Amino acid sequence: MSTKPKPPYADRRRITSVHHGKDHIDDYAWLKDENWQEVMRDPGKLDSDIRSYLEAENKYTRMAMATTEELQKELMQEMRGRIKEDETSVPANDGPYEYYTRFEIGGQHPVFCRRGDPDSPEEVLLHGDKEAEGQSFFKVGGCIHSTNHLRLAYAVDLNGSERFHLRVRDLNTGSDLDDLIENARGDVVWANDGTSLFYTILDDNHRPYRVLRHAIGKDTESDDLVYEEQDAGFFVSLGKSQSSRYITITVHDHTTSEVYLIDADTPDLAPTLIACRDKDIEYYVTHIGEKLFIRTNADEAEDFKIVETPLSGPDRDHWADVVPHEPGRLIRDILEFSNHLVRIERIDGLPRIVIRELGSGDEHTICFDEEVYELGLIPGYEFDTDILRFTYSSMTTPLRTYDYDMGNRSRKLRKEQDVPSGHSPDDYITRRLMAPSHDRELVPVSLLYHKNTPVDGSAPMLLYGYGSYGISIPASFSTNVYSLIDRGYIFAIAHIRGGTEKGYSWYLDGKLNNKMNTFLDFIATAEHLISEKISTAGRIAIHGGSAGGMLIGACANLRPELWGAVVGEVPFVDVLTTMCDAELPLTPPEWPEWGNPIENAEAYEYIRSYS
Repeated sequence: MSTKPKPPYADRRRITSVHHGKDHIDDYAWLKDENWQEVMRDPGKLDSDIRSYLEAENKYTRMAMATTEELQKELMQEMRGRIKEDETSVPANDGPYEYYTRFEIGGQHPVFCRRGDPDSPEEVLLHGDKEAEGQSFFKVGGCIHSTNHLRLAYAVDLNGSERFHLRVRDLNTGSDLDDLIENARGDVVWANDGTSLFYTILDDNHRPYRVLRHAIGKDTESDDLVYEEQDAGFFVSLGKSQSSRYITITVHDHTTSEVYLIDADTPDLAPTLIACRDKDIEYYVTHIGEKLFIRTNADEAEDFKIVETPLSGPDRDHWADVVPHEPGRLIRDILEFSNHLVRIERIDGLPRIVIRELGSGDEHTICFDEEVYELGLIPGYEFDTDILRFTYSSMTTPLRTYDYDMGNRSRKLRKEQDVPSGHSPDDYITRRLMAPSHDRELVPVSLLYHKNTPVDGSAPMLLYGYGSYGISIPASFSTNVYSLIDRGYIFAIAHIRGGTEKGYSWYLDGKLNNKMNTFLDFIATAEHLISEKISTAGRIAIHGGSAGGMLIGACANLRPELWGAVVGEVPFVDVLTTMCDAELPLTPPEWPEWGNPIENAEAYEYIRSYS
C-alpha cells in the first residue's frame, strides 16, 4: 500500500525587525543567504542548511508528481511537436550581408549566421550548441556584428548568475581575440569605427550602473569610463539609433528616464545629455536627419506624445509636438526611418500600427481583420528604406512576419510560424469580453477555446493575469496552451489594472496605493465569467508569474472558494520584506511601483495589507 509523501517543513527561526514602531516578524528570513552576492557568482557557496531544504523540496516534488510522469511525457511530446526545432529567422539585410539566427534539430542554443545573398553559402558566426559543449550551464546574451562586418561581439553566461563574459571574434579567421570582459550585463554596442565597443557592467548588488568603452586589442583594465550612475534606484542600458548615427545611454527606473547620446562616428567624445531627469517623466529618443523625435509623457501627456527637437538644442525648451497627446491612446513605441516615423498605439486593449510620412505629415494605419490580435515592430539594420518589418499574431493565428512597403501600402508575408503537428485556426474561437469591476471599470478579457468546447460553465478554465509595471499581456499565439485547449479547457487572459492595456491611467490605477484594484479586477473577471455561464466557481485554475504570482497569492487569500487550482510561478509574494531590504538588486528601482516602506509608514501598512 503506497503512502502519500510528506512535504518538508522549513524551520521557524524568528527574526524581528522594527519599522515605524512596529515589529515585523519573519520566521523564514534565514533562507536568504547572508552571502547571497557570492552565491550569485558561485552557486556552490550556498549555505548548507538552505541547500538541504531546497533539495528536500525538490525531492518531495518528484515524489508528489510521480503518478503524472506518463502524462508529463505525453505533454512534453505534444508541446515539442508544435515547435519547429530547426527554426530560422527572417534574414535582416545589412550592407553586403543578410544576418539571421537558426536552430538545429536536437539543439538548445541559437546559431548566428550570415550570407551574401539567398544563393550564397552560409557563414556560421557563432554556433551556440558547439560553444556550450562541456559547460554545465550556457546562455548567449548579446551578439552583434561590427559595422564594418569584420568582428562579432558576444556575451555568454556560464553559471546562471546573469553575469556575462564578453568576447570578440575575428570573422575572417573565426578565432576569438584575447579581449575578455567579465562581470558584464550582456548588452553591447559597436561604434562605427568597428574597433570601439561599449558595454555595461554590474555592481556587487547586480545593478547595471556603469558604461565603459573598450578599444579592441587593448587591456580591458584601461577601458574608459563613459558613464556611472550614482543613484541605486536607476539602471543603465545601451542602445543604438536606427540611423546608426548615435549610441544611446538610457538611465531609468519604472517611471523616470534620462537619455545621453554619443556620436557613433566619434566614440571618444563625452556623452551629451538630452534632458535632465524629472520625477515621473519618461522620454525615449530616436534620430532622423538633423532632428530627434522623442516619445514622452512630459507636459501631462499621460498616454505619451511624440515631439521633435533640433540636434543643436535637444533640451525640453525646444520640444515641439508632432503627434499630440490624446487621452486613452497609449503610444507604446516608435521606430524611425529616413522618410517615415512608425508608431504602435494601443486603444481599449487593441494595438495598431500608424505610419507617418515625414515630408507631408500624412498618416495611415495598417488594418487587420481579427477582433483580438497582437503586433510588434522589428528594428533592422537599414534606415534609408520604405520597408517596415512587423509581426502579427492572434490567439488562434500563429506568428506572421510581414514586410510592409510604407510608400505603396502593400505587405508581403515573409514567414508564418510553422506548427509541425498541425494547426487549423478555424478549429478555435477567440473573443473579447469586458468584465465590470468593483468600481464599474471595464476589464478587457481575451478568451480562447476549441469550437467544440461547450461554453455553458461545464468546461474547466485557466485564467491568467499579471497586472504590474505597466506591462500589457498580449493576446498572441502560444503553442503550449493548446495542450489545455484540445483537452476541453477555456483559456482566458484578464487584462487587469497595473498594465497599460487601456492607457497609462490603467497602470496608475493599479500601482502603489491603488494596488488592490489589480486583485479586485482579477476577481471581478472570474465573477463575470461565472455570471455569463462561461465558467463555474471551483472549476477555474489561476496562473501568474513573478509579480503575477503576487496577484495569484493575493487572490487565493481573498477569494479561495473561486479557484480549483492555483499556480504561482516564481511568485513575488513577500513584497513587504523585499521592499524593506534596500540591498537587494531590484528593491530601490521597485519603490516607485510598490512604495518605499522603509521611509513611508503609509506605504508600509498598505503593502502589509496584501503581502
